[in-house]
Amino acid sequence: MRSFAALRMTNSHDTHTGQPLVSAGMTRPLTLLLSAHALKTWGSRIEAAVPAGGLSFRTAEEALAADGPCEADIAFMTREVTGRSSKDNPTPELKGFETVLRKSPGLKWLQIHPAGAERPLYRELRGRGVKVTTASGATAVTVSHSTLGALIALNRRFPLLADAQRRHAWEPRLGERSPRDLKGQCAVIVGLGPIGRNIAALLKMLGMSVVGARRSAEAVEPCDRTIAYGQLLDVLPKADWLILCCPASPLTRGIANAAAFAAMPAGSHFINVARGEIAVERDVISALKSGHLAGAYLDVVEREPLDPASPLWDMPNVIVSPHTASHSLGQNEAIFDIFLDNLARFRGGLGLRNDVDNLA
Repeated sequence: MRSFAALRMTNSHDTHTGQPLVSAGMTRPLTLLLSAHALKTWGSRIEAAVPAGGLSFRTAEEALAADGPCEADIAFMTREVTGRSSKDNPTPELKGFETVLRKSPGLKWLQIHPAGAERPLYRELRGRGVKVTTASGATAVTVSHSTLGALIALNRRFPLLADAQRRHAWEPRLGERSPRDLKGQCAVIVGLGPIGRNIAALLKMLGMSVVGARRSAEAVEPCDRTIAYGQLLDVLPKADWLILCCPASPLTRGIANAAAFAAMPAGSHFINVARGEIAVERDVISALKSGHLAGAYLDVVEREPLDPASPLWDMPNVIVSPHTASHSLGQNEAIFDIFLDNLARFRGGLGLRNDVDNLA
């Protein structure tokens, strides 16, 4: 097989037969599909992780421009392919990569960079027998830090202070305007994957109590109590914070709605670092306008990007971020480490980490 350096220089196109691939003891190289950017960034390190002659590369850009099917066996869909897309606004890079995946009849495994796999394409590929693996765990620290920062900012009234600063208004937070102590407050965390558990641990360090909600009521540390999603309304009357960090599913879509907010105490707060469709946006806006919700941090919304006409932009008690709670300079490396681990597992015929079909 040509070296990675030679591949870059020649920009050549390897072709392979359509014979079934055996991961261990294979008789021909695996063909890895990835973007030109990912090849430039990680190609030499990927090649170094595989025995000589065990891997060839195919860029999505080359495959999209070529006639006929793509010979990819495995694919790595990295952040620059999907990062600027939303479910309502796919970029040309994403649409092109999806086109190539659909014309890759021999594809057996796709590694994606998000922690969730809700895009219709992923369900389509899984229906074809393609393994889809996520980067669950790679974003747990950054998302939990974003959540913690937002929770402290909302509790300490930082957005309201920033609004007063813009108005050149000296408005001390005194008397009944003083923030409540976080110690003793209760947070209900919906979703107890790596992100939810990390958030729970951080909030426990602040002296808060934590109720976790998941598909079953099986106990999960470090939560004080764990409930099933269907019990959510039972615990919300004691919730000072409702925090969403769960996957989008038939069980969770719309779970944060008017009934949920009405069940919470007046002056409570809402945080969504999950998916926009898990909250009913008009109900979020209504609860904020009425003052029943004292504030919110929204990293995701129902339609992204958020409509410039949305009232959420101008609410002084709301922090809006453009689906970036997970972003950090080191995150891509953490995702790449998961890919390398899964590449070794795939070649060895072992179970894949974060296989969507095997997630509990």
